[in-house]
Parts: sequence; C-alpha cells; structure tokens
Amino acid sequence: MLTQEDFEKHTNREEFLKTLKEKLEPSRFEDIIYAVNYEKELLKLQAELVDLQQWVAKHKKRVCIIFEGRDAAGKGGAIRRFAEHLNPRSMRVVALTKPTDVEKGQWYFRRYIKALPNPGEIVLFDRSWYNRAVVEPVMGFCNDEEYNKFMVQVPEFEHMLYEDGVEIIKFWFSISKDEQVKRFDARLKTPLKRWKFSEVDKEGQRLWDKYTFYKEQMFGKTHTTFSPWIIIKTNEKKEARLESIRYVLSRFNYEGKGNSNTVLLPDPNVVQRYHRMVKQIDN
Repeated sequence: MLTQEDFEKHTNREEFLKTLKEKLEPSRFEDIIYAVNYEKELLKLQAELVDLQQWVAKHKKRVCIIFEGRDAAGKGGAIRRFAEHLNPRSMRVVALTKPTDVEKGQWYFRRYIKALPNPGEIVLFDRSWYNRAVVEPVMGFCNDEEYNKFMVQVPEFEHMLYEDGVEIIKFWFSISKDEQVKRFDARLKTPLKRWKFSEVDKEGQRLWDKYTFYKEQMFGKTHTTFSPWIIIKTNEKKEARLESIRYVLSRFNYEGKGNSNTVLLPDPNVVQRYHRMVKQIDN
C-alpha cells in the first residue's frame, strides 16, 4: 500500500514508477499508467484544437461538428474534452431541448439553422436534426409523414450547407449493448450522475433492435460524399475521445498543425467512415 512517504521521498519519475510497480497490483499499475498517458495525449490534442480554432477564426471558416449515438455512448464526455480549452467567444455547444408548440409548427430545420456556426466559429451539436432520424421514430415522437419528409430533405439541406461553405462533420458514437447496460448501472449508483438516466434511456435498451433499424436507415439514406457519417467505437471512452479529436484535426490544414508533436491521424480500428460492410458494435 502506498504511503505519504512514498510520495515525498522520490525526486524523479522513474523511481516513483518503480515503487508504484512494486506496491500495486499489476492491473492497477497498468490502469494508472494508461490514465497518465491519456491525460498527456489529451493535452497535446487540445493544444492542436486551440490552433485549429485560431485558424478558423482568422479565416472566417464555419465548422459544425455533430455528435450522435445511442444513450451513454460517450457523446457528452467527448464534447467536454473538445470544448475544455477553446475560446468560448468563437465556440458554442448546442444541445436543444424539445421544440416548443410554435417550433412544432415551423419547418423542422428552422431551429437548427439558427444555431449553425457564424463565420469564424466552431459549433458542437450534442444531438442534432438527426433526432428525427432515430430517436423520434423509435420513441413515437414523430409520425411517418414527418419522418419520411425529413429523410428526403436532409441530404438536400446538408448539400446546401456544403455549397455555402459550412464544414459538417457527422460522428456516430457506437456502443455495444452490454457496455451500455454497464454505464447505465454506473449512473444509477453514482448520485452525481443519476440525473443522466431517464425513462427514455431505459426504453433504449428494450427497443435496441428498433434503434438499430432506424440507425441503418439513417446511414443508408444520409451518408453522402459531401457529408459522410464517421463511426467512432466508444466501448473504450478515453480512446474514443482522443481518436475523434484526431479525426477533426486531420480534416483541416491549419497554421501550426503538428506543433504538439503527436499523431494527428485517427486509428482506423476506432474511427471508420460508414460503409455497409463495416462491422459495427451497436447492431
């Protein structure tokens, strides 16, 4: 067991690591080393994100990053790491609540259009207009006519954004059914996270196959060359955060790129462009 003396007597990293290895179980030691390396790598990638943001602001680019996926797939945690060190003056996180009665009578995309990035801005969507592609039909929050109209219009909507110069990155955070159950259980056992669990989450497990059906319909009809779906395997949350940041960084040739001296290309075992033959863990 580690003591206060163990922390005070060492003057260099190597000696301290040697003591840790001697006193801790191998699995615990490996977990600590993994966590330390993860934090170091995350800081390097976040520094690159700061450089990217400055380039976006300078050149008046408009960047829209969409985070979609099943509940507990790690979207919120990834968004927090993306946003942690960015300048809030030119970055926003958008997580719209359910539409008002007035909004329900408007064109579906209108309230999302108002949240799109302005010149020089990065916007992170914690769920997006794709609510209508999966969550709403699964939970009965829209009718068939509304769903079918959306599926026809969304590629045209995104093509207009593309032609107008908006950079859209669409992430699907993919989690296995067993891992989702583990995360739900962890939320229920943790008072500070219990608010994250809702009846909709519970229904998500029961309606897993229905979610899969609508997810595949969404991919098949809205994955385009100008706005592709990027699948992130998220059973390992920390890995998913790092690799999703790498993917975004790999998309742009910003000034100062690579100054952090770390890998900026995502791991193809974690990050994959959607294709019908790609094996997904949340089917």
